[in-house]
Amino acid sequence: MKNLNITQAKILSDYKHVLKKVTYEYESSNGEIKGQTREVYDRGDGATILLYNADKKTVILTKQFRLPTYLNGNKNGVLIEACAGKLDGEEPEDAVRRETEEETGYKITHLKKVFEAYTTPGSVTEMLHFYVAAYSEDMKSSEGGGLKEEGEDIEVLELDFRQACAMVDTGEIKDCKTIMLLQYAQIQRLLE
Repeated sequence: MKNLNITQAKILSDYKHVLKKVTYEYESSNGEIKGQTREVYDRGDGATILLYNADKKTVILTKQFRLPTYLNGNKNGVLIEACAGKLDGEEPEDAVRRETEEETGYKITHLKKVFEAYTTPGSVTEMLHFYVAAYSEDMKSSEGGGLKEEGEDIEVLELDFRQACAMVDTGEIKDCKTIMLLQYAQIQRLLE
């Protein structure tokens, strides 16, 4: 973007994160100066992980209520997702290890970063760091379920990998980070 000039940035909310109304001018590809106004939500960056067991041909996913999906027509608001969370000032690898143990109960040893992506770049600043890691039963340190003090009520699911992939086709899995990680596992043949 050539010659971007932010002319106004107004905070609309800073309850948990920052929602701003930003007005800016920019030089378009034909040299014309154009102006736009957008709302931008800054919730910080995050990390997500797909736990997989190549011997059992299974993956660990989570299931929990998500109010925005309910408000957008998901009849019960429940989503099946890969474990994820905010960085909270940590390095992505440290955050994803912490979130994995809190949400799933698995204390992972080795993980691999596979890529980074903006999942909603039209309105949200969040960069999401994507990981995969093998798991085994001896890594189970607790039942998981999230932190009660944060209001988390997370069900841990161990699913057959083929079943999880089929759930994308049927619409049972609609979370984009989870779909991206399942597709990565398919392309890379992690469970073969």
